[in-house]
Parts: sequence; structure tokens; C-alpha cells
Amino acid sequence: MSLILIVGCMLIALALGYRFYGRFIAAQYDLDDTKVTPAHRHEDGVDFVPTRPFYLFGQHFSAIAAAGPIAGPILAAQQFGWGPCLLWIGLGVIFIGAVHDFSTLVASVRHDARSIAEVVRIHLGQRAWLSLMVFIWVALIYVIMAFTDLTAQTFVTGDAELAGLTFTFNPGGAIAAASVSYLALALLMGLVVRVFKPALWLTTLIFVPATFAAVYGGTLISTALVFEHQTWVLLILGYCFIASLTPVWALLQPRGYLGGFVLYSTLAVGVLGLVFGGFTTEQPAFVAFQGTGTTGPLGFLFPFLFVTIACGACSGFHGLVCSGTTSKQIARETDCHPIGYGAMLLEGFVAVLALATLLVTDPSELAGKAPGAIFGAGLGRFLTVLIGDEARLFAITFGAMAFSTFVFDTIDVCTRLGRYALQELTGTSGRTSGLVSAAVTVGVPLFFLSFAAPGSYRLFWSIFGTSNQLLAGLSLLGITVWLKRTGRRHAYTLVPMIFVMAVTLSALVLQIHQAFFGVASGPVVVINGLVAVLLLALAVNLLREGFRAYRTPLSID
Repeated sequence: MSLILIVGCMLIALALGYRFYGRFIAAQYDLDDTKVTPAHRHEDGVDFVPTRPFYLFGQHFSAIAAAGPIAGPILAAQQFGWGPCLLWIGLGVIFIGAVHDFSTLVASVRHDARSIAEVVRIHLGQRAWLSLMVFIWVALIYVIMAFTDLTAQTFVTGDAELAGLTFTFNPGGAIAAASVSYLALALLMGLVVRVFKPALWLTTLIFVPATFAAVYGGTLISTALVFEHQTWVLLILGYCFIASLTPVWALLQPRGYLGGFVLYSTLAVGVLGLVFGGFTTEQPAFVAFQGTGTTGPLGFLFPFLFVTIACGACSGFHGLVCSGTTSKQIARETDCHPIGYGAMLLEGFVAVLALATLLVTDPSELAGKAPGAIFGAGLGRFLTVLIGDEARLFAITFGAMAFSTFVFDTIDVCTRLGRYALQELTGTSGRTSGLVSAAVTVGVPLFFLSFAAPGSYRLFWSIFGTSNQLLAGLSLLGITVWLKRTGRRHAYTLVPMIFVMAVTLSALVLQIHQAFFGVASGPVVVINGLVAVLLLALAVNLLREGFRAYRTPLSID
């Protein structure tokens, strides 16, 4: 099948989904621009900042588009084939993932920018809130652990695709230098915007090209930031600690805006490379109903296809971003449609592009390669179509740096959300509480990663993917109860919630069995098993409280 036809059909499907189903969901919420949003009501210049939709879209998209929609589809397609993956990404992102993001954002805005956990407390009760808060914090810890390890490994080695090639620069050091330069540019941009308030087009014209120049600049100073894996883990988590306490205007907003352009350029490179590269599909549409993971049998297509793809179709983490940071910056209610629903559809296209990088790779070249390596090499192939094959090494490095940017832009947001979660859980506020909560949130991943071997993110992935989608199901549960108890239609959240809960609970039970009765062993496997038991218990308690609240009429808006 033509690769251009595959990608073209998906683009059309996503556009139609936004135009018709997205508009249908927006109509259910009766978005009203005459209502004062929390960003205006509580404007403080730190967390509550009314933001222009295009600027906020870039920040939001950069925060949600991490390694999940890249690594997940590639892993799943290798196990089950690209056909089932493409089908789930298309249907899942339009009817479940985007609905989840949109609904969580609207629910938070309508509840004074409270987190999704606070929405659950209002409509499901204190015990449900407590269970969800613990669930959220544990899930965030897994995201931080997996992505910090992945980023540190990239900064040390570049990625596996770069091994054995002759460079005039250090590939890992180049990616690290480019990423650090990118963060410095974001800080500078935030300061310039805050002090001088230039037009957005002028800011874009200056700082976006500078961001891409940082990629080339990284190759010129590639030996300036060469450290061991554990040193990078410490530095990355230290950055996350500081970033989680920094006002959103100083780093989160400008970094997200610039990161959005990196993501946009990645999509553009992929599309243009596919159109003009003459690539053919090298991978089978279907492989098997049961895949094999690195530590034994991965499991059957149901439920593991869905939780492996994870963020590419549906992500509970997005709900934390929507209700934790984005809802505090929504200037008008109607902005929820393009930002909540539209950004998730664009992430679905990132997943399609990730699949494309796998499809252009010969099966004989895949042995021993991680998803990041496959994505970086594939994106490098697409870029060489535009800049010439003689720039292949630079192109591959750009692909690896883009992948690193996806990850790096997410972990500091996770730390900020973890800080919010702990402060809500303990009922504290203020600077001291923020410092302690941020320190604990980065301290736990630092403890585990201090004795985990580099590359351990692979062992965290199954629990990460399952907990991530289970969190989406639990968020949809709270939203469904809110809609039902206030007399609104709710089938469009109820049906996706039932499906996601069935998938993720099945996967969680199977993973518990694998952890304690499977062939794999070791401390990380045991920890994963214990965490899976905890998550299952919390989810069951939430379901019980949700069913009780669903049957109880109440009129609260």
C-alpha cells in the first residue's frame, strides 16, 4: 500500500474528526465567551495568565507530545503490525483521546481551573479524590523516571542509530548542547516578552530560527556538555525541580511555544519527505495476535496493543496538563476546542508519522534498535530528501534531538503537576510547601534511577502505558458523573470510559500475573508488580465510588 496514501487518509480522517465530531462535542458544552475564565478571574502573573490561543496551543502541544506517541506506536507495530495500530490511532484519537482532553479542559475551566482530582472530589466524594490523587502522583513518578532515563541516555550516546558511524562531532554531546541552548533561548524569550511586550510575529521571527540554529550550534560545541549517564540524571532532575517552581511566563510558556515549532517542523519534514522521497512500505500490515517483549511474552493484541500505543491515541497525562496548567491560561471558553480537541488530533498525527519512520525501515535493520533510534533514523531519511544525502549524519542527529525535545518538554511539566498534586493532597500552599513538594517529586525518581541501569525505561513502559490510559478512564469517569448529575448528555464520555477501563484493568491484571508468576525477575520487576497492585486497588475503589455517585442525583455546575 502506498505510504503517501496511508498518511493522506489519516490526515483527512483527523481533519474531518475535528470539523464534525469536535464541533459536536463543543456544542454539548455550550462554550460561552461572555463567561469570565479563571485565567482572568485569578490572574497573578505566575500560574494564572490569560494567553493567546496560538501561543497557548504551542505550549500545550509541546507539553503533551512526548515520547509516548513515538515510542508506543513503533513498539506496538513491531509486535502486531501497522494495520491494527493505524486503526486504533485513528478511531481512538477522534472518539476517545481528543474527547478526553477536551472534556477535561472544559471541566477544569468550569470548576475554576481546579484539577481533575478536585472535580472528582466535588462529584464523587473525598475517598474517590484521595484515591485519584495518589494514583496521579504515582503515575507522574513513572513518567518522570522513564523519560529522565531516556533523555539522559540520549545525551550520552545520541541514540543507537548513531553507533558505529564516523562523526566530526560528539552526537550525544551535540544533542545535549542543542537542548540546553533551546532552554536558554526559552528563558531569554520569556524575559523579552515580559519586559518589552513585542508583537508575537516579531518574537517568532527572532527566536524560532534561533532554536533551529541551536541544533547546528550543538554540533560545534558538542564536547562542552559530555557527562556520564548518572550525572545527566541528576542535572535533568535538578532542572525539573527549578522549572517546576518558575513562573509560567518565564519558562513554561516560551519553551512550549518554541518546542511547538520543533514539533511542527518535524511534522513538516515527515510529510515533505514522504511526498517527495518515493519511499515504499517495508513492514507487514499484520504480524501476530501475540507479541514478544524484551522480557518475555508481551501479550495478546487485546489489551496490550492499546496500552502500548498509549499516548498516540489516548493519554490520562494530557488531562493533568489540561486541568493543571492549560486551564489556568484559557482566555476564552471557545479556545478549549482547538487547544483541547485539536492538539490531541495533532498528537495522533505524530503517532502516524512515528509509524511512517518504521514503515520505511527494512526489517533487517531493526534488530536491537530502540524506538528512538528508529524514529531518529527515519526522520533523518525524510530530511535528507530536502537537504541532500551528504548531510545524513546531521539529519539523523536532528531527528534524535527532536525526539529528545519531545521528552524534555514533558518532564518539567510532570514535576510541576506532581508538585500541584502533593500540595493538594496535603492541603498546603505557599513557597515552602512548593519547595518540599517539588523536592519529593524529583527525589523519588532520583532514588530509583540511582541504582537502575541505563535504559531501564523499557522496564517501566508497560506500567507507564497502562497507568496512563487507566488515568484517562478514571478522568472520564469523573466527568461522566459531573455531566449526568447536572442533567447533561454524557454518552460521549460514558462509552469511551467503559472501553478504556475494560482495556486497562485487563492489562493491569495480566501485568500483575507476569510480575509475580512470569519468567522475568529482579527488583524493578517486583516494584512494578507492587505498583500495579496499588494502582488496581485505587482504580477499583474509584469505580465503586463513581458508581455510587452516578446513581445519586445532584444539581451542581
